[in-house]
Amino acid sequence: MATTSKKKSTRPRKKSTRAPKASRSADRPDKNIEAFRDALERSVTLPRERIQEVVDDAVKRGRMTRDDANELVSKLVSRGRKQSEELVKELETLLDQARKQVERGTTKARRQVKGRAGKVARGARDVAEEPLARVDTVRRKAGVGPSFPITGYDELTAAQINKRLGDLTKAELRKVRTHEKNDKARKSILDKIDKALG
Repeated sequence: MATTSKKKSTRPRKKSTRAPKASRSADRPDKNIEAFRDALERSVTLPRERIQEVVDDAVKRGRMTRDDANELVSKLVSRGRKQSEELVKELETLLDQARKQVERGTTKARRQVKGRAGKVARGARDVAEEPLARVDTVRRKAGVGPSFPITGYDELTAAQINKRLGDLTKAELRKVRTHEKNDKARKSILDKIDKALG
């Protein structure tokens, strides 16, 4: 019979590098679940009826008394119940840890997305501010478009709004003042309007 010999690889083995912190923390629930699985495999679960059958058989054969049999069944059932309760508690702890880890991950991701979206929105607003201001001036002179004098008012900063107030008529300033008072009531805007209307 011909035997085949495996050639040894001449390539040097790569040294194992330590796992990054994030992956180590991600491994923790896996290790806990593995430990729980081991505990389950070590535990022996027998229904009370089966234990009772075995003990009744031992009593019939005269190997133990009825009192000893009842005491043995009681102890075995009690120990099994305690073991089950411990395993359930361990499982609940594992589930709680997993839930908290998921919550932490989603909260962090949500914050990052919200932060990025906010930056993008602010950037878009700042880029569009000058062209919008010019469009508003032309639109008001032509008497077209919405009646509110400043487009995108609620997305603008107080400084951006204050820059636009100088081009408005007294009637338009009053519209802006009413809107601002009912909404954010920013002092710098209201003071500037009051001075202009003064």
